[in-house]
Amino acid sequence: MNKRSYLFFSIVMCWLAACSQGPEGAQAPKAPPPAEVSVIKATAAPVTVYEEYVAQTAAVDAVEIRARVNGLVERQVFEDGARVKKGDVLFVIDQQPYNTALAQAKAGLAQAQAALVNSRAALKRIRPLVAEQAISKQDLDTAVARQAADAASVEAERANVRQAQLNLEYTTIEAPRDGVMSRALINPGGLVTAAQTLLSTLYSVDPIYVNFTISEQKLLELNKRLERVPGEDKSKAPPFKLILGDGREYKFPGKLNFVDAAFDPKSGTLQVRLAVPNPDRYLRPGLFVRVVVAAYENTDAIRVPQKAVQEVQGSRSLWVIGPDNKASSRQITTASRIDNDWVVEKGLKPGELVVVEGMQKIQPGAVVNPVLASATADEPQSAQVEPAVLKTGN
Repeated sequence: MNKRSYLFFSIVMCWLAACSQGPEGAQAPKAPPPAEVSVIKATAAPVTVYEEYVAQTAAVDAVEIRARVNGLVERQVFEDGARVKKGDVLFVIDQQPYNTALAQAKAGLAQAQAALVNSRAALKRIRPLVAEQAISKQDLDTAVARQAADAASVEAERANVRQAQLNLEYTTIEAPRDGVMSRALINPGGLVTAAQTLLSTLYSVDPIYVNFTISEQKLLELNKRLERVPGEDKSKAPPFKLILGDGREYKFPGKLNFVDAAFDPKSGTLQVRLAVPNPDRYLRPGLFVRVVVAAYENTDAIRVPQKAVQEVQGSRSLWVIGPDNKASSRQITTASRIDNDWVVEKGLKPGELVVVEGMQKIQPGAVVNPVLASATADEPQSAQVEPAVLKTGN
């Protein structure tokens, strides 16, 4: 064998030897370290749970201003939207026809009174003649009847005068109470029909009502938690806060004024009404607000940041780290929220570790490296008692 053949043979053998080494001969890759995740320790602390309802303001009295007599509107005294006092003149209807009617009624009364004077005088002359049998008793009966008829005519004419005076007074339409006027619906010169034509509406302003509804389910839940019927004793009802449309809290709290005796069969809700001071006329009828009220005290509430909770099709879950540092997904039940925290009612125990950052690194059953997160504004402050606001409209 020459040198060239020997060299070729050696190269082939080395290549075959290299190919004959399988994966067992290769060095196994090192396992990656456990994923590092930020966790917090679940702690229990007392919180006051508040409930929130969508509500709408309404005037205590909304009086429709209508005329009590027919006629043409002579003038409008108030300005649209003005505040008025009880007894202030609002509209004046043309009074000339009613002045004439009053004069006619007074003239008719004068005629009736004159007739009564004449019949009384006639009866006074007839009575002695009857005793002397100068006239018949029938003539006396006729005279007595004439006097009674004339007396009745006087009373009828007096009633006509009173009615004419009332009609004349009704031409001046006054405010039945203090409040704020809406815009006038009839301009001067317009024809109004008694008890039919709506001239304007007067709204009371202080206090003002706030109406909202509570669902049957929510009422039963409160009955169970409180072991009593909420609102049964109005004097013991907690104060109600009002949150305006811009998020600010109204400076005056509301007081429970009315709880309906029965549920609405169509909506399945119970009507509730508050009375709220409104001295500055800040609240207007028809304004939408939110009502916040303390519902109950949760003595062992567990709070977790919202960012730790995953929501899928209405169900909520979070990642919990076990004693062996293995991650598992846990279904939880939440009903209330405090700022950026959920209050967990079921599914989590005090002392368990909850993942707040790094959830995308976790697989079910995987071993992780839990690191306690530093205290931030997003994490629950268990040492303080904060209100929990229930996010529900009923």
